[in-house]
Parts: sequence; structure tokens; C-alpha cells
Amino acid sequence: MISRRKMLTMLASFPLVGGFASPAAEVLPFEAAAQEPAKRDLFKELGIKPLINGRGTLTYLSGSLMMPEVIKAIESTSHEFANLYEVQDKVGERMAELLKCEAAMVTSGAAGALTLGTAAAITGTDEEMIKLLPNLPGPRREVIIQSNHRYGYDHAVRNTGVKMIEVESGREMEAAFNGQTAMTLFFNAAAQFGGFEHAIGHEEFAAISKKHQVPSFIDAAADVPPVDNLFKYIDIGFDLVTFSGGKAIRGPQSAGLLYGRKDLIEAAKLNHNPHSDAIGRGLKINKEEIFGMLVALESYIERDHGKQWEEWVGRTETIAREAETVPSVSSELMVNEGPANHFPDLQLRWDQSQVPIAPEEVVDKLQQGTPRIEVSSNEKGLYITVVMMRPDQVEIVARRVREVLEQTA
Repeated sequence: MISRRKMLTMLASFPLVGGFASPAAEVLPFEAAAQEPAKRDLFKELGIKPLINGRGTLTYLSGSLMMPEVIKAIESTSHEFANLYEVQDKVGERMAELLKCEAAMVTSGAAGALTLGTAAAITGTDEEMIKLLPNLPGPRREVIIQSNHRYGYDHAVRNTGVKMIEVESGREMEAAFNGQTAMTLFFNAAAQFGGFEHAIGHEEFAAISKKHQVPSFIDAAADVPPVDNLFKYIDIGFDLVTFSGGKAIRGPQSAGLLYGRKDLIEAAKLNHNPHSDAIGRGLKINKEEIFGMLVALESYIERDHGKQWEEWVGRTETIAREAETVPSVSSELMVNEGPANHFPDLQLRWDQSQVPIAPEEVVDKLQQGTPRIEVSSNEKGLYITVVMMRPDQVEIVARRVREVLEQTA
């Protein structure tokens, strides 16, 4: 044990703080703590070349850039602790009001929503089933889906251990229900990407599901704009809806929306983090992203969408004007009719006898140049999506496209 005398002797050897300390001893530690950390360029530090996104809301290109108000929400909520159950509940209540539905929650992207929504449909609030998922006893649960709606993202549904039952008509769908049917799944953009009509339309699909008292789930991940799509599918009769948070809504890239029937959303929460023994534990999303997703949704709903569309069209015109100074280059405004990625894009064409460079070569040169620019090509020429560019980047893209084409003209 240290005696009082020895303790006083030891303290006397240390620099004093407060009124008894020397100015240097008193000020220096506090000054050091208050100093702003030096600004770091992590892209440069790690040898990562940032890029201008002329391809749209692709996940591998980081999806979208968060709105300033979203970044502010994330920063402002990062300095305090909070109960995550309460955060999810309170944010969900506010989002349900905005989305005009019974209940809502923030998930780890639309893919996370697919897993959690399916889990909810299987387990409800049964604690034992939640712990056992995906290895439930007995026959595998089943999810009904149209054959031409099968897609890579239904892997997120299959993570729950279900068997996908494919149907090709309303009649086949009616016959597919049995005691193991847990859910039905509708991929909203299937017809767009596949070039066909839905064998079973939205209304019929939701109605058949409701007739058999089985939850229906629609994946509409990339399907805004228009903003009305956020409300449309609940009105049609789907029990669960998911949208990506990190695409046109411009929330956190790792966030998504799951909303619809209150009992299913409550069951999805039980299958989710922070519950430790649940299939969704690894689908964690932090409080800052939950708050950020709420602000992104508020901002998106309140936005002047007509004005934004005009701005996007103006961007295509700026790039087209510059590119058309090169002989034989022509442009066309292309509007993707959706439901996914419903944006105005720019198609550029040229006569390769006058400008002897293939579209894919232009893509490579833009990608390898400075700044790095990502665009795509097709059989017609160069295809540019402008919606994810920052306003200050539009002129840069216009100039670089012209320069690359001029080099061979």
C-alpha cells in the first residue's frame, strides 16, 4: 500500500494542472485535444481513383451520392448513443406516415429487405422458428413466383431456406398454394428487363395471394422515379414492398425500405439485428444510416420532381451540344420507360468512316483518362446516364467526350 507521504511525493513530481500549473503544462494537452485532425484524402492515400458516374445507380459504382441533408443527419446523430430498438421503431413510425402504410422499417438495402420480409412471412412472431431459420423441421416452406420473374436477387429470398415454386399463369398460381406456401414474390422490373408482358399482372397477383391468405411481396428496388410508385403497390394490394435507399432516393447505399402490413414488419424486426439469434443479425444497419434513410425519404418525397427532370434533360443537352461539334456526331434523348431506372439518358452516334473509333474504345479511353469517367456503349454508339453526375461534372464529361471523339476525327 502506498503511504500518504509517498503519494504526495509522487504527485509533486508530476506537472500540475489548473491554477497551479505552468502555462505550458496547463494549455498544451487541451490544445492538442481541440485541434482538428488533418484532412485526409483516403482515395489518394489508398490508390483508389474516384470516378464520374455516367452509368446510373449501379451498386458496383457506389449506387448514388447521398444528399447533403442525409450526410448532415448521419453526422448529427453520430455523437450520441441510442437504443436501436427505439430508433428503428420511431423512425419506422415516421416513415409509415410518409409512405401511407401501416408500418415500415429500414433494412440493409432492398436485398436485406427481401430476406427479412420472407423470414417474417415464414416465422411470424414465433421465437423458436426465428431461432431455427433457415433449418426448420419438416417440409421446406415455399414461395410462389412467376417463371419469368426468377432473378439473381431472389437468392436473398432463398437464404431463408425456402423452395421457389414457378408458375406461368393465374391458373397455375391458384393451383400452387398448399400448406407450405409462405409467400408470393413479384419482381416489378421483370417485364422491362426481359422484354415481355407479365404473365400475371400486379392486381391479379396480389388478389390471388390475398384470396389464399398468403402475404404478397413486391421487389421494386430501383423503381423511382416517379415518386408515386412509393405508394402505388400498397394501393394495389401487396402486403410488403421494398425499395432501395441508395439509388434515386439518394439515402445511404447500404440502406433500404421495407414496408406494408404491420404484423409482417413487426415479425421482420424480430428476425433482424440487434436480435442475436436471428437470420438478420448479419444484416446490421447502424443508427446513423437509419436516421439518414428517414431524412432521404422525406427529402425525396418533398422534392420538385418536375424541376429535377428538367435539370437532367438539360445535362443531356449540354453533353450533346459539345459532342455534336465533332463531324457526323448526332444525339438522341432516350427516356427509359421503367419501372426501373426511369431517367432521361443520352444516346450518341457517329459515322465511323469520319470518326474512326468504336463506341467501346471511347468507353475505354474515358475510363482510363483523367478524370476517370464511366459510361456505356451499345450497338448504336455511346450511352450516357446523367442523373448521378454532380452538376459541376457535366461540363467535364461533355469536354472529355468531345476530346476523345476529336482525336480520331
